[in-house]
Amino acid sequence: MTEQETDLSSLRIDRSKRKNPENKGKAIKYVIYAVIIIAAAYFIYNLMSDIFNPPPEVKLTTAIIQTPTESEALLTGNGYVVAQRKAAIASKATGRLVFLGVVEGDKVRKDEVIARLEDNDVKAQIEQAESNLKLAEADLKEAENNYRRVKTLVEKGMETETALETAESRLNRVKATIDLARSDIKTLKVNLENTLIRAPFDGTVLTKNAEIGEVVAPLAGGANSRAAVVTIADMKSLQVEADVSESNIDKVALNMECQIYLDAYPEKGYPGFVAKIVPTADRSKATVLVKIGFRDYDDKVLPEMRARVSFLAGEVKVTDEKSFLSVPLGSVLEKGGKKYVYKVKDEKITETEVTTGKEYGFNVEITSGLAEGDQVVEKITPDITPGLKVRIKK
Repeated sequence: MTEQETDLSSLRIDRSKRKNPENKGKAIKYVIYAVIIIAAAYFIYNLMSDIFNPPPEVKLTTAIIQTPTESEALLTGNGYVVAQRKAAIASKATGRLVFLGVVEGDKVRKDEVIARLEDNDVKAQIEQAESNLKLAEADLKEAENNYRRVKTLVEKGMETETALETAESRLNRVKATIDLARSDIKTLKVNLENTLIRAPFDGTVLTKNAEIGEVVAPLAGGANSRAAVVTIADMKSLQVEADVSESNIDKVALNMECQIYLDAYPEKGYPGFVAKIVPTADRSKATVLVKIGFRDYDDKVLPEMRARVSFLAGEVKVTDEKSFLSVPLGSVLEKGGKKYVYKVKDEKITETEVTTGKEYGFNVEITSGLAEGDQVVEKITPDITPGLKVRIKK
């Protein structure tokens, strides 16, 4: 019996060696708390470091395409070519369009008929009014003869004064009817003229807004009606309308020499001058509208083309110049026989090697290493070095 008890005691589980699961859970919690505290401390350290020891601010500038004249300009502005004399031509009458004699690009002369509305109903009304006039004129002869006859009889004492007044009243009514018929004819002829759509001035057709068969009205009131039939512009009235910052408007004066470059033809410059400074500012953009007239231009200049304007201190001497990529002189750093510009990536300074060309005023030509639109630090100072954490100045 003793041996059996000994054998059974060897099969007992020693619970004293079993691990407590609660202790394991507590250890995991302590590890998580430690990670959170370390992360929070790191975040607070960086935050306090930025507050009490903020990184230096740098201002960025954009590498742009320009010409030698632009690089030496007092200031530059962007805008669009706008025709100062432009009209969306509509009809005075409402009707269906039956004739349209122009398309985009056609030149028109003042008072030239460029479109016509359906006019059969107006012509029919004119014929009816003319017939009514003839009938009234026939009644006039009869009324005049009757008035003279009654007047003679009254003078001979063979008719009463009442009969004479009646004859005179009838004569006056017939004359009034004739005047009214003539007025109706005149009104209807004006209506007929209103079915013709004429050019108000010499110009070029920019857009065609209606097609034959569509209903045209002075003020389009339905989905299937059109107001303007065509839009024309006087191509001799082209000017560039550019926005100039309020802070720079004091540098602009009337008749100031300018050089105009179109994005479509960046190699060609057109001489111009400040024609008008609009006496009001745009509060949303903090700019003032300036209109720049062309001293001379060719058929390549078209309305709504984008343009760059350089406001110059002197007279324009060169109109055909080769454009180049440029940045300010202060954006280029020379060290070890090589030249670099600084960019900002992930809030840190990185350097990019570039090759430079000629210097133009405060700018320098970049022949390789950058592309148009790249942003670089505007002015490199000794305290700005690669890898430095910085903030971008707005």
